[in-house]
Amino acid sequence: MAFHRHTGGPGSYTVGTMSERFDCHYCRDPLQGKKYVQKEGRHCCVKCFEKFCANTCTECKKPIGADSKELHFKNRYWHDNCFRCFKCYTSLVNEPFMLRENNKVWCSTCTATADAPRCKGCFKPIIAGDQNVEYKKMVWHKDCFTCSQCKQVIGSGSFFPKGDDFYCVSCHEHKFAKTCTKCKNPITSGGLTYQEKPWHSECFICSNCKKQLGGKRFTAVEDDFYCVECYKECVAKKCAGCKNPITAGFGRGTSVVNYEDESWHDYCFKCTKCARGLANKRFVCHNGKIYCADCPQRL
Repeated sequence: MAFHRHTGGPGSYTVGTMSERFDCHYCRDPLQGKKYVQKEGRHCCVKCFEKFCANTCTECKKPIGADSKELHFKNRYWHDNCFRCFKCYTSLVNEPFMLRENNKVWCSTCTATADAPRCKGCFKPIIAGDQNVEYKKMVWHKDCFTCSQCKQVIGSGSFFPKGDDFYCVSCHEHKFAKTCTKCKNPITSGGLTYQEKPWHSECFICSNCKKQLGGKRFTAVEDDFYCVECYKECVAKKCAGCKNPITAGFGRGTSVVNYEDESWHDYCFKCTKCARGLANKRFVCHNGKIYCADCPQRL
């Protein structure tokens, strides 16, 4: 009796040619001189084997005959020529594979592609090793991450998100950034505001010494700005009495008395003879000097 054994799974069987007197377990036809199958101690003809005993191929749903090559995995069976990748149809005999939904087998390449994240730009998979950009649980191929305005590739460069859009630095500056009142260029970071107008910190400077005025005391004179020192030195009027600048924060007061082309601190505006304070009082000017109403009569 010649035979060969199938051990491809829990239902292993032996195929051979009967030389002794045996009948098929199912149809009772004599098996002597015929090909038969022995399974679980029972002898049967090939036809009955396929009808009653053969495993069903998971892919094509047909019986796996005694003469067919059979593959099995986790109580599932395939003809060897049915054991192919569900996506690319590559034979998976002796190849790594993955059993996925609906009992479909996938090759490792198609599995990696199917499980890969999808590019937000082209919607194609991002395979391991591809250069990509990630932002808030979204991912793009590096070349798919482009500026919403100029469409140039941003890639791994700096960008500004605005809702569902992304802008390169240049486009963001021209589209959204405030413009400096002095130099008219975009303010991309920092800056300051004076009288509701935006300035670069480096543009908001003293008109005389050019020092930055951000966070410091200054005085505005028409369209110019001066630090305290330069205002006192270059702009502020000089008191005709003490010869010091008349400016806020200097001396004992800020009230000013003006007469003809000269100015005084209010506390410096006093009678030349008796030193009586004359701010908001009657006075007399005699030979370029200031007197109270009484003192000129005593001269």
